[in-house]
Amino acid sequence: MKIKYKIGIYYTVSAALLLIAFASLAYYFSAQSRKAEYLERLEYRARSIANVIIEGDMVRIDLLRKLDKTTFQDLYKETILVYSPNSPNYDLLYSNLKDTAIRTSRGLLDYIKRNGIYSYEKDSDEVVGVYYTEGNISVIVLVSSLDMYGFQNLQNLRRILLIELVVAVILLVIIAYFFSRNMVAPITQLVNQVNIINANNLQDTKVDIRGRDEIATLGSNFNTMLQRLSDSFDLQKSFVSNASHELRTPLASIISQLQVTLSKERSKDEYAAVLNSVLEDAVNLSDLTNGLLQLAQSDLNEQRFAFYEVRMDELLLEMGNLIKLKQRGKVDIRFEKLPETDTEITCHGNETLLKILFLNLVDNACKFSPDNTASVSIDFPAGYIEIKVKDNGIGIAAGELDKVFEPFYRGSNTHQTRGHGLGLSICKKIVQLHKGSISVSSTLNKGTIFTVVLPHM
Repeated sequence: MKIKYKIGIYYTVSAALLLIAFASLAYYFSAQSRKAEYLERLEYRARSIANVIIEGDMVRIDLLRKLDKTTFQDLYKETILVYSPNSPNYDLLYSNLKDTAIRTSRGLLDYIKRNGIYSYEKDSDEVVGVYYTEGNISVIVLVSSLDMYGFQNLQNLRRILLIELVVAVILLVIIAYFFSRNMVAPITQLVNQVNIINANNLQDTKVDIRGRDEIATLGSNFNTMLQRLSDSFDLQKSFVSNASHELRTPLASIISQLQVTLSKERSKDEYAAVLNSVLEDAVNLSDLTNGLLQLAQSDLNEQRFAFYEVRMDELLLEMGNLIKLKQRGKVDIRFEKLPETDTEITCHGNETLLKILFLNLVDNACKFSPDNTASVSIDFPAGYIEIKVKDNGIGIAAGELDKVFEPFYRGSNTHQTRGHGLGLSICKKIVQLHKGSISVSSTLNKGTIFTVVLPHM
């Protein structure tokens, strides 16, 4: 079912139930008010009769008969019964019913005598009994009548309420349809615009939803998502293009060298030279594929790795020893201040990824420093571990600092140095995976400083 129909149904049903509840309450309170008013009228009628027939020390029933023959009776189907409470059997003193057997419960008369008043319903009639005393004379007067006009008014009210409910529901259906259609119109527009979006027109397409409501916010967020997807696709295309180019170069070099070598007989020294050149290209190709694998791993989310406590001082000392073993340079590690507890130099992370991170940074520092030395400093401000890796090499131009973390990007002054431009991109992704930050500052011909900030937990 479409949303606009659901909105229309929910709106109509809710409003209809609310109207039915209000109409039911109105009818109920009207019926209660009619009943209370008519019982009060019957009570007044009974007391008036008792007051009229008691005169002095006697009950004037004859006077009541005379009045009954005139205009005294003004209630519809009125019944008047007068009993003597002083007699043992509650003698009936008067009744306006002729040729009719009258049966009144003795318990009822006892109750009226004891409590002074009692009212109840008999069939469709209301009955009120009153115990009245004046001087030494007491009587019990029962008056019953049918509230014909009151019930007619209730019936008319019920008919009016039913007609109003039917008309209201019809109007609600019409109003709900137009309201829901207008409410869903922006969503329909959004759906129609989204249907024409594909991978080829991401950059040139935006949904146009105006307003300040949630749907307009959805449209704005959708445009932001499209821009992110477009940037991601562009980055993916660039990555594939660069990776293909970087992989093709050493492969082409290896193939061409082997083809030339196999074209004729060569001496032992020539074969050795070719094999050394092919080995260098193969090592270059291995480094590139390892870098691509590390970059792919760094794109995985945190749930794919085991995170635990890692001592950063021990990890950096291990990186320094590894650099020395590979004869790539030396690493100078120093503390800005001595830690008071182990937790100050402990990071919650994945040791393997952190080794890749700092191995790349330290290896780059050694590679670009004239003396092949990397300076590493460790500090621990509140809640964080700050590690700086510094070289004294050629530096990075100011205009290129914001690009050094892009995959395959290499500075304009680094072409003489072997590399593929993947290391810093891998470093940034690993730092982001650990919810930290990495920044770079550099001065041409003086050196570069990479600053990594990692949280303790």
